[in-house]
Amino acid sequence: MRVLRIFAALCAMALGFAATPASAQFFLKPVDLSGPRVTGAEPGMVGQAFPGATPEELNAALVWNLRAALNVAALQCQFAPSLLTVENYNALLENHSDELENAYKTLAHYFDRTAGSKRAGQAKLDQYSTRVYSGFSTVGGQLSFCQTANDIGLQAEFAPRGGLKDLAERRMHELRRSLLSWGEQRFRDRFGWEVPRLIYFANDECWKDGEYYTKRCGPYPAAG
Repeated sequence: MRVLRIFAALCAMALGFAATPASAQFFLKPVDLSGPRVTGAEPGMVGQAFPGATPEELNAALVWNLRAALNVAALQCQFAPSLLTVENYNALLENHSDELENAYKTLAHYFDRTAGSKRAGQAKLDQYSTRVYSGFSTVGGQLSFCQTANDIGLQAEFAPRGGLKDLAERRMHELRRSLLSWGEQRFRDRFGWEVPRLIYFANDECWKDGEYYTKRCGPYPAAG
């Protein structure tokens, strides 16, 4: 009888594990990408420099970068459906529509103010948005980016209304670092890996029609 009870308990445990959806885990030991809280003024955190920006405008840029990153993840990370990046992004749009709308309006006001007119400001805003989306596209860092975006997307989904700014401040440094090419940490001493540098967004001469020219400007070192 005792053997039967043990066998029944093991079967129940196996069924319990089988019923739990698997979470995408690409490494035995992923790299620790955690970093300090940011304000948006740090190089590379919001894609380009924002000279003369107010704290509210930098906050808006952080929120908009967070939205862009999760949007890119929804497109690039569908190879791992268990990440739920599409579902997380759709929930973000629904749950935080007011905060996202305010961030866009604040950014539009910044570019209108600094460009001197609404027409010129809109052109600058469109250019900026293109660069932000391009900046979250990665090949070598796809696994670390998708895994990090998944975790941040889940936090965004359950963040209180108006809480995206705090989330972006806490995790944008980590999200930016996830774009680099990271290897398996458990075997790093044996295999090693090469860490590329982040793209430099601030120099207009490095861009043409939304494309970045590495040969002209070279890579940009990662912040922090």
